[in-house]
Amino acid sequence: MATQPASYAHPDALVDADWLEQHSKDNNVRVVESNEDILLYDTGHIPGAVHIDWRTDLQDPVIRDYIAPQKFAELCRRNGITPETTCIFYGDKANWWACYALWAFRLFGHKNVKILNGGRDKWKADGRSMTRDVPKYPATEYPVPEKRYDKEVRAFADEALAQSRNGKPLIDVRSPGEFKGDVTHMPEYPQEGVLRGGHIPGAKSVPWKTATNEDNTFKSASELAKIYLEGCGVSADKETIVYCRIGERSSHTWFVLTYLLGLDNVRNYDGSWTEWGNKVGAPIERGA
Repeated sequence: MATQPASYAHPDALVDADWLEQHSKDNNVRVVESNEDILLYDTGHIPGAVHIDWRTDLQDPVIRDYIAPQKFAELCRRNGITPETTCIFYGDKANWWACYALWAFRLFGHKNVKILNGGRDKWKADGRSMTRDVPKYPATEYPVPEKRYDKEVRAFADEALAQSRNGKPLIDVRSPGEFKGDVTHMPEYPQEGVLRGGHIPGAKSVPWKTATNEDNTFKSASELAKIYLEGCGVSADKETIVYCRIGERSSHTWFVLTYLLGLDNVRNYDGSWTEWGNKVGAPIERGA
């Protein structure tokens, strides 16, 4: 049985609303909102927060990949972010996309990253201040990253296949219906359809939302350990790959495993099921 941790491995990776209200205007802090609904920011956001659009700001406009290091540097410069800036990410959907944006920043080597526990919905439900004013920050100097850290935080299809064949931990964070192969896309996301449904052989089904409470905050360290360390057999000495449909939900689980449980050998397979389910010859299992 895995040891039950008394606290998060990296508790400083989370901030609460009280902390953010006190520190959001600090010179070395930048609050970043990233949502599934790209229009949501304009309806009201945390004062001082900048908006990063996961589609247009983080992804290459032509090929299926992330932006080049030069584009990442430009993104940071125009939002007043330096390599030393602490970026506090939050968003809708219990921080789906906030975790995705955080993961993308880590992909480029930006280390000072945190999540607002509970995200946008909890902030709003608690009656905290919102504004429609869009902040303007002086442009900064952000050097072009020497590389993207693909090998460190990102997994590719061939690596997921090797993980499956070698019996190493694979966590599928999609809904049970997607995992079983009953649906090839969720009704609200028809653009993410695939030719085949099911899951990567050997993967464990742990929907991403399992890690959160009703108010969208993260569950305790002991609860998370029971879910993942005991329930999935992940551990510090085993490399783990997480996946979903396009990599956004699995980035949430990646954050949980990496920052809250302290595993340094977790990678996000962002190609996920929209790649695997359309890939000729890819092995697939169906059912629970």
